[in-house]
Amino acid sequence: MLCPREVRQQQETLFIGPHGLLSVNSRGRAVPEEPDTIRTCFQRDVDRVTHSKSFRRLKHKTQVFLQPDGDHYRTRLTHTLEVSRVARTISRALGLNEDLTEAIALGHDLGHTPFGHAGERALDELSPGGFRHYEQSLRVVDKLEKGGEGLNLCYETRMGILNHTTGEPVSTLESDVVRLADHIAYFNHDLDDAERAGIVSPEEVPEIIRQRVGDRNSQRINAMVTDTIENSQDGVIRLSDFMMEAYDAFNTYMYDAVYRNPTAKGEEFKVKDVLAPLWEHYVNHIEQLSPKFQAVAAEEGAERAATDYISGMTDSFALDKFSTLFIPASWSVK
Repeated sequence: MLCPREVRQQQETLFIGPHGLLSVNSRGRAVPEEPDTIRTCFQRDVDRVTHSKSFRRLKHKTQVFLQPDGDHYRTRLTHTLEVSRVARTISRALGLNEDLTEAIALGHDLGHTPFGHAGERALDELSPGGFRHYEQSLRVVDKLEKGGEGLNLCYETRMGILNHTTGEPVSTLESDVVRLADHIAYFNHDLDDAERAGIVSPEEVPEIIRQRVGDRNSQRINAMVTDTIENSQDGVIRLSDFMMEAYDAFNTYMYDAVYRNPTAKGEEFKVKDVLAPLWEHYVNHIEQLSPKFQAVAAEEGAERAATDYISGMTDSFALDKFSTLFIPASWSVK
């Protein structure tokens, strides 16, 4: 009698095509484990990421708009979930491994800082050797989660998390899908949020985007996903030349109109003024950190420990810590 995992592994040979990765062909984990009787190795990775503390913290981390006034703007968590859905849709249509795709997508931003890319730029300036969120995401799953034990994810999940921004090191097609899905998701939902905020209006969106991609968020995502599926049949994940021209225009427009918009980004100069004092404080007061980060300091230095600690903070936690450490509290005589 086959266990559910073995049944699933047999089923994978039927619906995963020649360019997808069967779970039985994974290169495995750094620390070998007995196979689960119910889940494949990639399904276990999905669960490990989903139940991690760093995943839950994403709900209180900035996506693009710092401290927006409203409940419907994306956070780093909702971005992650949208990437996962886009990536799974593409993977399913192309006969790739949906479970591996989902594991990479859910884990790809676990190392993101508080305050979005403004926080990443601040830590990049502060940390010896710089800071890149995709490298930190791998560090989170390898070393920082579970009290310093890490999640012991499969090699392919780890490499997909690492290469989701640059494409290096070259990994699986599932990781290529996540990298494109990340762009499809954030271009579209960031434009949706920018329109909601009144930063841009639909009429201002360049005609090439409106004509080739669409006027609404759902239209744009559907157009780009459909184009990807129709033009990625030969083992290479790509858009058509027709859609790629619109994609490039979309990228340029978003940076010009949204990501560098002084109204949307007017408060970001304050981020370093919050994170730099925190970083310097913990570099000099490692004893105030938990044993996990004290162990990092002993092994890799105080700067590394402070970077790990601050990069894991949510926006509100960073502000609370800054207030506690640097803003005088009120008091009264009793």
